[in-house]
Amino acid sequence: MGKVRPPKDRKYGRGTMRCIRCGTREAIIRKYGLMLCRRCFREVAEELGFRRYY
Repeated sequence: MGKVRPPKDRKYGRGTMRCIRCGTREAIIRKYGLMLCRRCFREVAEELGFRRYY
């Protein structure tokens, strides 16, 4: 049998990216460092200064 190694911490993939408002891991918008899911982005887009957000 081979050596048994402890699992490495994942630093890539879905596990590290979360929405900063609601915490979901689906449909994250990372552009401009937003880190918001699409649902939260639609709620706060005008406050952030976006005029067209579709």
